[in-house]
Amino acid sequence: MDSIAAAQPDTQISQEPKRYPNTFDAIDDDDAVRKVEEATTPSRDAQQGVRNVEAVTLTWTKTSLTLAFICMWMLYLTNAFQASITNNLTPYITSGFEEHSLLTVIYIVSNSMAAAVYIPTAKLLDLWGRAEGFLVMVSLATIGLILMAVCRNLSTFCAAQVFYTIGFGGMTYCVDVITADSSSLKHRGLAFAFTSSPYMISAFAGPKAAEGFYEKISWRWGFGCFAIILPFVAAPLFIILKLNLRKAKREGVIARESANRTLLQSVIFYLREFDAPGAFLLASGLVIFLLPFTLADSAPSGWSTGYIIAMLVVGFVLLVVFGLHERYTAQKPFLPFNLLTSRSIVGACLLSFTYQISYYAWNSYFTSFLQVVSNLTIAQAGYVSSTFDVLSGVLLLLVGLVISKTGYFRWLLFIAVPIYILGQGLMIYFRQPNTSVGYLVMCQVFIAIGGSVIILCEQIAVMASADHQHIASVLALLNISGWLGGAVGNTISGAIWTNSFPQALARFLPEEEQVNLEDIYGSLDVQLSYEKGSLARVAIEEAYGVAQKRMLIAGTTIMGLTLVWIVLIKNYNVSKMHQTKGRVF
Repeated sequence: MDSIAAAQPDTQISQEPKRYPNTFDAIDDDDAVRKVEEATTPSRDAQQGVRNVEAVTLTWTKTSLTLAFICMWMLYLTNAFQASITNNLTPYITSGFEEHSLLTVIYIVSNSMAAAVYIPTAKLLDLWGRAEGFLVMVSLATIGLILMAVCRNLSTFCAAQVFYTIGFGGMTYCVDVITADSSSLKHRGLAFAFTSSPYMISAFAGPKAAEGFYEKISWRWGFGCFAIILPFVAAPLFIILKLNLRKAKREGVIARESANRTLLQSVIFYLREFDAPGAFLLASGLVIFLLPFTLADSAPSGWSTGYIIAMLVVGFVLLVVFGLHERYTAQKPFLPFNLLTSRSIVGACLLSFTYQISYYAWNSYFTSFLQVVSNLTIAQAGYVSSTFDVLSGVLLLLVGLVISKTGYFRWLLFIAVPIYILGQGLMIYFRQPNTSVGYLVMCQVFIAIGGSVIILCEQIAVMASADHQHIASVLALLNISGWLGGAVGNTISGAIWTNSFPQALARFLPEEEQVNLEDIYGSLDVQLSYEKGSLARVAIEEAYGVAQKRMLIAGTTIMGLTLVWIVLIKNYNVSKMHQTKGRVF
């Protein structure tokens, strides 16, 4: 643990220099005083939320730091369990509404909304504080889980998915920011690897639990139980942050800022600080522009349908307006222009964007493929798809340790990206009917090795490019890039699915089953109802093979761009860079 002892008010510096070890034996000049103040007091030019968390790290004990990391680990464990369970149950929920093919539409809307919310969330963390932003996101996640548990139609489920995605995405983002606040750049890779390691546990327990909920209880309780569990798991971290902030104020390390604003002035202030117009333009532009790629196949005249053309044009215009707004009219832009043009940040964001496009271009229907084509149960399909989680949990700890010892991380990308492309390319051949599941697991192993290293290194790249004041913003920008990539990837997946699977199904189905084509296309349960080896089941499997092959070709081709993006990232030595203050990991 790297630590700096708890700071006292500025007036005590000259009286108690012994409270600041490893700085100066005596303070003889103004420059020395400035350096001591910089190391032992919150940054004066930072926003209140950043000052608050620096005050916390300057005053909390090793016990508080340890408890905070344990709380973050528990939150990731809870998130990993619920994600594993809900991901395995979602295809059955949409099938229950006879809309299995609309999986990607739901993900596009929720991913686009989640991407837009990162801008105001980053502002909230910097303005109000880490604890307050965390509380808001936990509340949204809980609302989403409750809505999922009680939904009776697809529209309610879609709304629930938006709350759920925003809440859990925002919650893990807040935890990542707090992890960055509580660790040095040298050990940040190891800290991120530790907090995300619970996915190793949920990889096996989650799919089995999902199967139990679906077959023995109800898929609704798969969501409902976590609506009860999440607030109790989240409360300790919130309490630790608030108690230590109160301690910092009591010791005089930080004073509460007072604002003499009227209610109207406060509303205008926060609308400007949170960039409400920018968030609205980004969310609406993304949803309107991306949805036509999935909906065009069911439109009356396909791509020439009037509302499809209108959505494309309006969505594109809104996105252009968002960019112009951020550059020229936003009173509080999301990021300073010099960070937006930083080659490392641009390279990392493009890497995240491309990686997520490539991944989600084929992933949405993977568990459905495993159950229908490979004849696996819900739990078994979950085990195969969770290969990434198991390997990444172990591998990231080793990678984080390597980065801590060497200080360098970029060289890992030159190994990870080719391995990922190899794994995804092999799936083009192996993800077909009558292929052994073992080959699919082998491909997942390659993808896990490459993908986990890519994710960790792109996070370190953006954080190494910014100061502490802008950590939340650059991580938000990276998350936005990832969510946008996920939305684009799901758009590609949905477009390929709707233009490949039903057509192939119509071509392969026996004549007597042609009347059931729509039911088969729209429901996973109907697909699984046909006996393995029957002509209809073989036709369904062949149709899956056609769609999956096209999805994987698209994803692998797009992934080739990452070989260019990693060159943009600078070769930082994080062991020589200092960013956080106080007692940190």
